[in-house]
Amino acid sequence: MLKLRIASTALAAVVLAAGSADAAGLSKGTPDWKSAGPISFGPKGVLFLADSQGAAIFAVDTADVQADSAGGPLKVDGIDEKVAALLGTTSKGIVITDLAVNPASGKAYLTVARGKGPDAAPVLVRVDRSGKLEIVSLENVPFAKASLPNPPTKEKAKAESITDLAFVDGRVFIAGLSNEEFASRLLSIPYPFADASKGTSVEIYHGAHGRFETGSPVRTFAPYQIKGESFLLAAYTCTPLVKLPVAQLKPGTHVKGTTIAELGNHNKPLDLIVYHKDGKAFLLLTNSSRGVMKIPTEKVETQEGITKQVKDTDGIAYEKIEDLKGVTQLDELDKDHALILVQTPAGAQNLETIALP
Repeated sequence: MLKLRIASTALAAVVLAAGSADAAGLSKGTPDWKSAGPISFGPKGVLFLADSQGAAIFAVDTADVQADSAGGPLKVDGIDEKVAALLGTTSKGIVITDLAVNPASGKAYLTVARGKGPDAAPVLVRVDRSGKLEIVSLENVPFAKASLPNPPTKEKAKAESITDLAFVDGRVFIAGLSNEEFASRLLSIPYPFADASKGTSVEIYHGAHGRFETGSPVRTFAPYQIKGESFLLAAYTCTPLVKLPVAQLKPGTHVKGTTIAELGNHNKPLDLIVYHKDGKAFLLLTNSSRGVMKIPTEKVETQEGITKQVKDTDGIAYEKIEDLKGVTQLDELDKDHALILVQTPAGAQNLETIALP
């Protein structure tokens, strides 16, 4: 692994301290975090870190539970250059892999790969409302680890062993690939962590391809409730949107998801949130080539599943947010705003606050 060397005069790393109410089940130590992957927050400042190369997830108590005193919108122009400067390199020497907002404090967390390829060193960066950046030290912190069973063995597939994760109803759900016959799977691990049992293999009908598929992983997903029942709304490459009932996602089972929309092919979904506005719920989905989509949820419960080939789009319709371009990551900042990571036409990246559309 690439060793991360940072001059002590350049920055002071934030050291996490124990003490949040949800630290039960965590022990002090240093996580053997090998790769910067997806992140998601659980209760009271607990951060879940994915490690695709190590086929594991970590729960880390950030002790970041006080609301940011600065308040207001969060904006950092040239966030990639500023992160790179913290790490003693240039923006070409890093990749920002994910963004998550801590709902307890309102601060943003970024996972960053310093270097390229499987040997890139993972770094966790925190950004407050004033725009101050800090590296979060993971040395001697309260944490727990769960290793994933049957991870992929081929190098290319390892990078997709974890594609997204979220805390839902006391469990951490993890999407990605396995080394099993039906490669696409969802794992569910109770928190505080117990041993990760066998996952649920997932089959979907991919309208753009005109066939059922079991080898393509969920790219991004979000929890959603229908009449008190928990579902996952999951987006796949090219771009089926699929409804999965949480109650059916049991270890060792095989589940067929309901494809409720085909949002267009030649596209990779990047990030997804659920939000509420004017008494209605919406999805906000950002994509590699089809921009940011606002998707109403009124028909999520009743939409008939797509089971025939689709030329372009079908099922639940969406509105493209034309003034949002280059968005690579997003998360809900508060009930009225989202925080987005934007790639500019010149190649720089900015962290911006927007009103939820």
